[in-house]
This record gives sequence, structure tokens and C-alpha cells, in this order.
Amino acid sequence: MVKHVILWTLKDEFSESEKEEIKKGIKEGLEGLKGQIPGLLDISVRTECLKSSTVDVMLDTTFESAEALKNYSVHEKHVEVANTKVRPYTATRACMDYEI
Repeated sequence: MVKHVILWTLKDEFSESEKEEIKKGIKEGLEGLKGQIPGLLDISVRTECLKSSTVDVMLDTTFESAEALKNYSVHEKHVEVANTKVRPYTATRACMDYEI
């Protein structure tokens, strides 16, 4: 199995209330992919963080294999969420993939 973890910071141009709505949209959009993409075993988005955090959103996913992760990255449903709910609003992205 493979873990795929992403950390994002939102763009500074958004107000705190806008950021809350954006985080809600990211969470709903990505978690809505559960059961929609072959090989995606689990998906969770964290948006509630302590003030000591340096990011705004964390994606934690588990895949059957590295091949399943690769297929997820180009799957039309994932690409749609990424292009409409994530990419327009995020300033930075860090990713770590590893086998478990």
C-alpha cells in the first residue's frame, strides 16, 4: 500500500471567512472522491489545525499501490476537484508519498 500526503497553504489574498469556505470546499470535494476512483482505499482532509501550524489543509490518502496513485493523479474526477476546488486557491503545495 502507498500513502499520499499533501500539505497546502491558501493564498494570502483571501480573508479568513473566505479561507474557511475554501477549506470546506476542498474537504467536501476531495473526500467526495471516496469510492469513486479504483485503488483509492481511504481519503481524509484535515482543515482544523492548531495555531502553531504552518499550513492550512492536509490531504491524507491511502492507495492499493503506486500504480493506483498514478492513476488517481490523472483520473477525471480527481482532476476536476483539483482544478476547481484546490489549485485556484492554494499558494504552496508539499507532497510526500511512501509505502506502508
